Amino acid sequence: MKVEPLRSCIACNEKKTKKELLRIVREEDGSYSLDLSGRKNGRGAYICPKLSCLEKAEKRKAFFRAFKENISEESLAKLREEIREIAE
Repeated sequence: MKVEPLRSCIACNEKKTKKELLRIVREEDGSYSLDLSGRKNGRGAYICPKLSCLEKAEKRKAFFRAFKENISEESLAKLREEIREIAE
């Protein structure tokens, strides 16, 4: 029996399997994107596939803690749109 590792959402701190969360990756060029495969290179953070968690992460400055830098408003808008598409 294989035990699947748990990951924590950076917004709500709920522990879930990797498949239940979305991975946000900071790529080498400094851009941010969703990693649906879970295999992209770069620093990553996990978040629930809900807009409410994305908003909560913004308010709590969870992106700064996870990525050690501020995330631009442009990148947040792009992530918000991608999560909105997945959540529907």
